[in-house]
Amino acid sequence: MTDLNAIVSTFSSEDEQRFINYLEKKNKRNDTKNIQLFKLLAQDELTSKEMCQSIYTINSKDAYHALRKRLYQSLIDFIANNNLEEENSVDMQIIKYILASRTFLIHKKPKIAYQILDKAETLAQEHYLFPILNEIYHTKIQYAYLNPLVDIDDLIVKFRNNQKQHFIEEELNLVYAKIRQTLSDMTYKGKVLDFETILNDTLEEHNIDISKSLSFKSLYQLMTIVSLSAFVTNDYLKIEPFLIDTYKSIKHHKSNNKQLVYHIQVIYMIANTLFRNKKFKESLIYLEQMKTLMLQQRKKYYTTFKLKYNLLIALNYNYLERQEEAIALLESVKHTKHADIESLLDIHLGLVMFYIQKSDFKRAKTMFSKFYHTDKYYIEKAGKEWVIKKNLSEIILYIELGDLDLVESRLLSFKRSYFDYLQQISQERVIIFINLIEFYFKNPEQIRTSEFKDKVENAFVWIDEQQEDIFVMSFYAWLKSKMEAKPLYATTLELVKRAQTVN
Repeated sequence: MTDLNAIVSTFSSEDEQRFINYLEKKNKRNDTKNIQLFKLLAQDELTSKEMCQSIYTINSKDAYHALRKRLYQSLIDFIANNNLEEENSVDMQIIKYILASRTFLIHKKPKIAYQILDKAETLAQEHYLFPILNEIYHTKIQYAYLNPLVDIDDLIVKFRNNQKQHFIEEELNLVYAKIRQTLSDMTYKGKVLDFETILNDTLEEHNIDISKSLSFKSLYQLMTIVSLSAFVTNDYLKIEPFLIDTYKSIKHHKSNNKQLVYHIQVIYMIANTLFRNKKFKESLIYLEQMKTLMLQQRKKYYTTFKLKYNLLIALNYNYLERQEEAIALLESVKHTKHADIESLLDIHLGLVMFYIQKSDFKRAKTMFSKFYHTDKYYIEKAGKEWVIKKNLSEIILYIELGDLDLVESRLLSFKRSYFDYLQQISQERVIIFINLIEFYFKNPEQIRTSEFKDKVENAFVWIDEQQEDIFVMSFYAWLKSKMEAKPLYATTLELVKRAQTVN
């Protein structure tokens, strides 16, 4: 059965009202039930069977399925029409120019035709529409014999250059697809791969030169590839200048409004990178830009990105000593019905972290009770790294709650499930951290001894505080707070501020 719920979940409240208006105009009969079904889908409170019973007084599966099919087609038509109106106006105008020019060329009116084609060429160049430019040059070359003023050699040079640009864009798209697939295999399937080698080999294989002039979409893809590399290596410092400098080169790109969805994602990548580099105020500045973009085009992409936006805002607040605001923000969106399951899971885990840092373990436990699926389910939805963070948080929470039996079983389960994987991906630090947690759990009286502090100091291969991952730092802060008998949140902020001073 077509998942209408997934389609409807992408609609903002404004989209919902516009679609209802669309159906009202389209409906020719008063007894049409498509609006009733759409409203039930938007509420997302009933199962398909319950919706059928609500709409039809008697059991009528055939009529219900037919109604769903008609609504599905209306949804597709509505979305397609909106995209034609809002996104492709330039494309459509250029195509109209090309078609009109060909009509004039057939009627042996080359002067008028080439004037129109010149307008089409200028527009297509402004918007980096390489495939459409190809059609324009193809037409100009094909009918050059009709126009004695045309320099065919110059046209051929333009045609060849455009082909090169189009080829680069297509090659980068192939690289982007391969790298995203590689990361997906690593994150959601747990495959152990050498990401950096694969990235470099793939770029080399496709002869991608990042100094080339690229379209807005291609530059977004390139920035995404670089960000994925940082995600795997946890080295966000290395990519920050590249992302910001690249964004400056595309900030005033003529197609940035047309390709709004890419623009929003570029801003989010920069804001996230700044957060990971502990530059919270700078991150919030970019998030304000992101919000402005999300409100454009009648809030077309607001619903799509609102969870990611709110989560990153809250994370920045938390490390700017605005924890109550961070908690209130995530509490206000945690029950949002949304297709972005991964962000919803991040929000719930973020709240667990905030409440543990606040020493509100009762609420942290309440939040944790929502994670009732298996690890396999969460790996498929949010990735293996997320599941490891969840399990570490759970072990810490049960230690704080004094639930000794659960701590014992969770430690044993974590070792069996993830130690081999962590060794394979060279994340021995997590293994060391778990072993130290276990030592503290079994020997709490030794936590503030000089021997234990030396044990911790000698256990890790310490990296520069500036480069250290903020989430790794937050987990370590818990152990440090025990060693120094200080509140966890204050210890966390102290570590972060020290790293910022290094910055």
